[in-house]
Amino acid sequence: MSAPEAVAGGWSEAELSADKFLGGRLVLRQPRKGYRAGADPVLLAAAVLARPGESLLDLGCGAGTAALCAGSRVPGLRLAGLERQPAYAELARRNARENGLEMTVTCGDLSVMPEALRQQQFHHVIANPPYFRRDASVRARADDREGALGEETPLALWVDAAARRCRPGGTVTFIHRAERLPDLMTAFAARLGSLELKPLVPRAGRESQLVLLRGRKGGRAAFRLHAGLLLHEGEAHSELGSDYTDEASRIMRAAAPLEFAV
Repeated sequence: MSAPEAVAGGWSEAELSADKFLGGRLVLRQPRKGYRAGADPVLLAAAVLARPGESLLDLGCGAGTAALCAGSRVPGLRLAGLERQPAYAELARRNARENGLEMTVTCGDLSVMPEALRQQQFHHVIANPPYFRRDASVRARADDREGALGEETPLALWVDAAARRCRPGGTVTFIHRAERLPDLMTAFAARLGSLELKPLVPRAGRESQLVLLRGRKGGRAAFRLHAGLLLHEGEAHSELGSDYTDEASRIMRAAAPLEFAV
């Protein structure tokens, strides 16, 4: 098999793109067709209150985008991922290697937590779960895309798995669609405390479509609803280039943290 045709993570080299994240600090391989990471995992990673030397677990890590963005922003952050699709798990390992980051990726299902992870707890656990309940939406045509977008494992089990893997005093942070917030809040409140909600607002005057929710294991502080983060300027996408707000641009391109309280 010639080099251009060599299979990496289940895809040939021709089937993979090399995409820049965080202003080029990361270059990540992704399949040209199927599920491709966008802004969501970058925003999720930016919301993690991590410090050098701490540990982070990304549940459903895909090609590793969120965890590797966090690792690029916080030097010395120990990274781990759980991914049930073997091809994406291998791609996450490759992305970590090619970007000079260490990340342990375990292939398995969070509903039957692999033994290697069941013995560990982490300072921070993050997740970008499948957004769509398939009793109220249409299945994606591509199996790998459906695995990332269609909810098979109930959201409450995602939160339970995250809380179990989080050490006392640590944080759990999810990004999800605003319409799923009642389910997400209920699941978080059952396992975590000190909940904080950060709406993500696409444009001024528009409804929030995505939210970030963070909880602390053993936390006792009152719930906090923070002002939303405005992502884009203007009323519609500009053909002249990026229309990110200054704050969003710092997060997306300069690896700035996403502050809940501003």
